[in-house]
Amino acid sequence: METSSSRYLKVGLSITMAVIAICGVCLVDADSKEIIVKTVSGKKVCDQGWECKGFSEYCCNQTISDLFQTYNFENLFPNRNSPVAHAVDFWTYRSFITAASIYEPLGFGTTGGPDMQMKEVAAFLGHVGCKTSCGYGVATGGPLAWGLCFNREMSPSQSYCDESYASDYPCSPGADYYGRGAIPIFWNFNYGRIADSLKLDLLNHPEYVEQNATIAFQAAIWSWMTPLKKGQPSSHDAFVGNWKPTKNDTLSNRIPGFGITMNIMYGDSVCGQGNIDAMNNIISHYQYYMDLLGLNREKAGPHEALTCGEQIVFNPSTKSSSS
Repeated sequence: METSSSRYLKVGLSITMAVIAICGVCLVDADSKEIIVKTVSGKKVCDQGWECKGFSEYCCNQTISDLFQTYNFENLFPNRNSPVAHAVDFWTYRSFITAASIYEPLGFGTTGGPDMQMKEVAAFLGHVGCKTSCGYGVATGGPLAWGLCFNREMSPSQSYCDESYASDYPCSPGADYYGRGAIPIFWNFNYGRIADSLKLDLLNHPEYVEQNATIAFQAAIWSWMTPLKKGQPSSHDAFVGNWKPTKNDTLSNRIPGFGITMNIMYGDSVCGQGNIDAMNNIISHYQYYMDLLGLNREKAGPHEALTCGEQIVFNPSTKSSSS
């Protein structure tokens, strides 16, 4: 889906709506943006221009930029441009919103009411913040205030080329598939899967992910919205409540909530190992961001929904582990 910066319009906090019914289609003038509403097969669907385009039921809700604005982004990532950061001037609010706009018609940050919408943004960015942090115990502002410090793995130990995927995702000569992005991508097969969806030549040019913040966010949101395997949920569906656990899931302690998103995204590098730091750090970022966004962290759910320490993972690790 294309976006157009020329159509980017800021939305005021207070919105006065004028509804004009024309041949079954409504044009809603929300101060500086236009919302087109129509009914398709008895269902109300909407188009909000550049940010939520394509007539979707989710586009009838508020968009991410209505609820999550520049100052929120700055509060969550206040040190990303500090002199000691490793991706100064790379990550921006605009790059996040531009990337998110592609997935808002599919429900990213637009599912449910404002609380669920903001919870999903906090949950996704909780993963991002933890995976790109250079925070430590006595860092200025605390260890949770240093998300988006990196956009790449600083000292790769290998090229992350798995030749067993050569038929589908062959490694390009001279290319290294080390961790890059908002939720770091590792291995040629993961770059290949994302490249197929984003229609970018990431197998030959994996460096695009560390050169363009919109691509970096877009790749991370794609991973959030897409199941790893058929029959398994995406992190988005598992978090917002679209996924219904099977009997086997219940026996494996897999239930909807934040914890299952870690299971889906990281497997046994984080989950199924009890109360370990790798899991708790991600949870801490999520809860911290909820606080900063004015959400009650109690809304994160009970312990069993928030954690994954006792869950059996969907995909046990092999020699090549995705991040």
